[in-house]
Amino acid sequence: MEYQIRTDLAIENREMYKTAQKIDDEVPGVKTVVDDSDADMLVTKVEIMSKEASEALGKPQGVYVTIESQKLKEDDEEVHEKISKRVSDTIKEMGKLKEGDTVCVVGLGNRNVTADALGPKVISDVDITRHLLSYMPEYVLPGTRSVCAIAPGVLGTTGIETGEIIKGVTEKVRPNLIIALDALASRKMERVSTTIQISNTGITPGAGIGNNRNAINEEILGIPVIAIGVPTVVDAATIASDTLDLMIAKLKGDDSKSSELVSRIEEQDKYSYIKEVLSPGELNYVVTPSEIDEIITNTARVLAEGINMALQPAP
Repeated sequence: MEYQIRTDLAIENREMYKTAQKIDDEVPGVKTVVDDSDADMLVTKVEIMSKEASEALGKPQGVYVTIESQKLKEDDEEVHEKISKRVSDTIKEMGKLKEGDTVCVVGLGNRNVTADALGPKVISDVDITRHLLSYMPEYVLPGTRSVCAIAPGVLGTTGIETGEIIKGVTEKVRPNLIIALDALASRKMERVSTTIQISNTGITPGAGIGNNRNAINEEILGIPVIAIGVPTVVDAATIASDTLDLMIAKLKGDDSKSSELVSRIEEQDKYSYIKEVLSPGELNYVVTPSEIDEIITNTARVLAEGINMALQPAP
């Protein structure tokens, strides 16, 4: 059985496709712009512009902005402020909000599982104003936008598909934009908790751990959806496969016996075999950093600040 290496990041889908297809230039139908002007962060904009490119990369057509910074998981207030500003600018560019528009912020995930609690944590720090504008408008700043939020939980605890809850809220509240936040999966450990992906293609809850639920996107909800995610886990089989690749690289160039061993290993579908060993039955193993509690708290604050900056007037 052949398994697909799991990642929610468009930038990684592009990297893996280029490697597999031995492409040096850009993937046909994909436009990529890299901004490395700030030493503290690397921003990559990947735009998937054709159906063929969408199928090749396994991602919907649209724009994916990736912000990478090793200092995202550190306690560096100055860098965090710059990252929040970049998040804010990206939301403004994608959202194209007008005065008087209402925004619903959706915190996806399970608040009882630390690595999956990013969405609900962000909700706690977002400035919620819809009720204030309705009942106490005299106490809000001019230009304040109507913002509401929901943390719908997960199917296992509510018995209701997350997409159904959001669709019901959307039909009742009638927001002009949804901003959905969720924890993601990466195929590289160095991108865990150091990367933010912002896209205008919506999101599928549970995709990061291979448990896809109903999609949350403009096609289903009838309004634009900006998805913001941070990878908090890596598939255990991916780590084992990468470790084996490093071992192969070290063995290459050694004596003929080692070279023969390398040839036999390279002929096999390493990832598939590793995945079968690490995922017996219906179990599914993922790895997350030991300091994930602090990382989630800091990252949630950075994202919430970026959302507040994008949606509300400066105090």
